[in-house]
Amino acid sequence: MAFTVPPPRSPLDGGRALARWYEHELGWATSAGPPVQLVTGLRFDVLELPATAGRGVLRRMGAAVGPVALMGRRMRLLVAAGSAEELPGLLDWLEWGGISLDLAMLGTDGRMTAPVPPGWRPTGRSASGSPGASVWLRAPEPGREVESSLPALRPSRGGADTPCLARLVAAAAAECHRARLLSAARVHRPEPAGTVAQQQLTAQRFASS
Repeated sequence: MAFTVPPPRSPLDGGRALARWYEHELGWATSAGPPVQLVTGLRFDVLELPATAGRGVLRRMGAAVGPVALMGRRMRLLVAAGSAEELPGLLDWLEWGGISLDLAMLGTDGRMTAPVPPGWRPTGRSASGSPGASVWLRAPEPGREVESSLPALRPSRGGADTPCLARLVAAAAAECHRARLLSAARVHRPEPAGTVAQQQLTAQRFASS
């Protein structure tokens, strides 16, 4: 009598489990991956900037920001839905209009790679903690209405306690501009005289050999 060995069970799909976590715990819409993505413009928008500038913003603003995610060299700060439409006018009002800033907004129909929640150990290839993966620096709290704590231009349910979007954008623009100036200064910084002389001497020795 022949026995048939059943095929091994496939591990839990980390992508589906991750999507279910966001949908059930926070009520956020997701887009199938890999990687799983959070749909912006519905419950929140995202202010995105270089991580170096983002760290400066967090130092300036302290607790007056919402959830914050990091992916590689980019930082993503969650803000109230509809903020993406306000950004151009807000930059003009803050007198940053027309200045090149590495600052962007994800709004309606946008997508943000879903970070793995803190302490969550999914299985499956799509949930690996590879370098550069999206992670939460300040994670949203399940079971709470995250939206009421997000920086907004016109506070509604959060009232006076809602963080101010204008202050956040002003800090982000200043830190982006500062990071850009520092980067340009490093690129155009002249080499020490000793280094130039040493390179010339090395070239002369190479030519005479």
